[in-house]
Amino acid sequence: MEELIPQRGNYKKLISYQKTDVIYCLTYYFVEHYIRYNDRTKDQMLQSARSGKQNIIEGCAASVTSAKTEIRLVNVAKASLQELLEDYEDYLKTRNHRQWEENSVELQTMRRLGRNHNDVDFFMQIAQTRPPETIANMCIVLIKQADYLLFRQLKRLEKDFLNSGGFSEKMVRLRNNMRGRKNEG
Repeated sequence: MEELIPQRGNYKKLISYQKTDVIYCLTYYFVEHYIRYNDRTKDQMLQSARSGKQNIIEGCAASVTSAKTEIRLVNVAKASLQELLEDYEDYLKTRNHRQWEENSVELQTMRRLGRNHNDVDFFMQIAQTRPPETIANMCIVLIKQADYLLFRQLKRLEKDFLNSGGFSEKMVRLRNNMRGRKNEG
């Protein structure tokens, strides 16, 4: 039987959440070590990284009663990561560092690592031995991967909504089913 308020899955199992958790931790490390303490960019990058992660959590929590809120918050997470992406690209440009080219060995290697690993410790160990331009490029790759995952998540949420409706529709459907059973009995 369909439930009005189902038990929802654990957001920590979402690959999109895991990836944004890595991005947040790498960004925290990056800004603490390579952005001046009084530079506004430091706070903006941290807030964008945090928003990317936290809005997935909030969207999952809201999903029990509002598909609209869940979709909106997942999209906010996606938008926050785009802002962070621009900050990392600006960091590289303004310091005359190379952004990894599409066919570069570094980019291909990082894409593979990003596909195969979602644990913070793995990436932090790498970051602690690399220069800031490498960390910025690592984050760019991870952000693009997270963006793709969030896009797929939004498409799945869209499909689920179109197939099952929202909370209000479910309430009506369950109430009508209950009335039908009472009338049969």
